[in-house]
Amino acid sequence: MPVAPVPEMNVSMGLANRMAAGNDVALITIGRNSGEFYDRVVEGDFNLTQAEKELVETVSAAFHAQGKKAVVILNIGGVIETASWRSIPDAILLAWQTGQETGNAIADVISGKVNPSGKLASTFPMQYQDVPSSGNFPGAVIETEPEAEASGEQPGIASFLSPKPSRIVYEEGIYVGYRYYETFGIEPAYEFGHGLSYTTFEYSNLNLSAVSFNGQLTVTVDVINTGNVPGKEVVQLYLSAPANKLDKPELELKGFAKTRLLQPGETQTLTFAINGRSLASFDPSSSSWVAEAGTYEVKIGASSKNIRQTATFELADELLVKTETRALVPSESIDELKP
Repeated sequence: MPVAPVPEMNVSMGLANRMAAGNDVALITIGRNSGEFYDRVVEGDFNLTQAEKELVETVSAAFHAQGKKAVVILNIGGVIETASWRSIPDAILLAWQTGQETGNAIADVISGKVNPSGKLASTFPMQYQDVPSSGNFPGAVIETEPEAEASGEQPGIASFLSPKPSRIVYEEGIYVGYRYYETFGIEPAYEFGHGLSYTTFEYSNLNLSAVSFNGQLTVTVDVINTGNVPGKEVVQLYLSAPANKLDKPELELKGFAKTRLLQPGETQTLTFAINGRSLASFDPSSSSWVAEAGTYEVKIGASSKNIRQTATFELADELLVKTETRALVPSESIDELKP
């Protein structure tokens, strides 16, 4: 179990005003511990503590009063709630947990030496209740038999994670992460794939090598730096598939690529490959990966919500991609989440 964090230092308005008078910008760091064999909690972890909220408010107000900016740096290992306070500072820099090079990396980004080009690999929800697993996690404790307790044995799912065995039913099915938010229309604070830059990019000339799928498809798209400084862009390819027999999310990430460092006005063509596995979904009834016949839509975007270019192709007949050995069949039926 990680050591409990040091309590947040109390920053009075007087101290904040003195710091604002002698500095050009405020850097407010919010940190979180990360470790194995324990789970996170909502209050004081996913949500900011009251002391952290007051720190952001006080320091931002002091610097804003003097016409200066405040930046919150998130040195965290997992998503946190940002919707209730993100409008207070001028910017949020997500550093994740970069170890001993954290300071150097942050300095390079804030100074403009490096143009940030990272994109979110997790969705930041508006509130914890928006997370698809919030209704069934962490499950329920399994009551142990008296003789087992007397002998020190723990039947069931005993583990390092809890002094008592517990039972969690995985109800989300295929609707996890952005697949859930996009399919169910749940607005996130920051969507999967989101990320800002000091420059801007435009996408154009989306092209498919064929309008009918025959085992392989090549996708190309042009990316141009339309801003004033050099930068890199991460382009994402999503696919929306027909859902006649199997449940399908609104879209699924099937590929991504980062441009080289593009100078202002410079263009690069990125290429993606789509194969049968890209189209397939698992069919529990046949224990196989199947691509349904119908119209597939290619969506090229800067994030799961920021789709810039679209195109379609056809799959004439159902495609059996791979058959798996039936194993680990649930011992009871699970009421999986459905749109």
